[in-house]
Amino acid sequence: MEENRPQNTKKDVNTDFLFDLLKNILISLILIVFIINFIAIPVKVDGSSMYPNLKNGDFGFSGIFTKWFGIERFDVVVIDSSKLENRLVKRVIGLPNETVEFKDNVLYIDGVVVDEPFLNDDVFTEDLKVVLGENEYFMMGDNREVSRDSRYYGPFSAEDIMAKGVLTLWPFSSIGID
Repeated sequence: MEENRPQNTKKDVNTDFLFDLLKNILISLILIVFIINFIAIPVKVDGSSMYPNLKNGDFGFSGIFTKWFGIERFDVVVIDSSKLENRLVKRVIGLPNETVEFKDNVLYIDGVVVDEPFLNDDVFTEDLKVVLGENEYFMMGDNREVSRDSRYYGPFSAEDIMAKGVLTLWPFSSIGID
């Protein structure tokens, strides 16, 4: 005995396809918004202030959730502040309540010499002294002579730090974590 089943018409197939396509696009958009707001933000390095560790045009992602584990000295962070026109990628040099001093191209934190192993030997930092407050971080680029950082903008607050670390994915020759 043969059942009389209605056959799917071409119109029904097209409608089903369009519905599935729109559903998948919507789910993808919601997932992207969730990832960008809670997990990782896209980062494109603009300029040479972090050279040689990050280069102009490098693209990758920075972890929003990783900053919840704390910000430590020499972490690479993404900063978004009302002081800025664009986000910055910089390195944390000074932490809250510290005295940061550069004297004769040597970094002192609270009077103790601190080595900066990520810098090229030919990098020069002008003398300066900054006393940080309770919620202040001092940020600098790795290419000190061209970097606009806390020496220009002043210290940044913890709220200005959007994300920590940069996973570079493009160009392929620069793949890595900073």
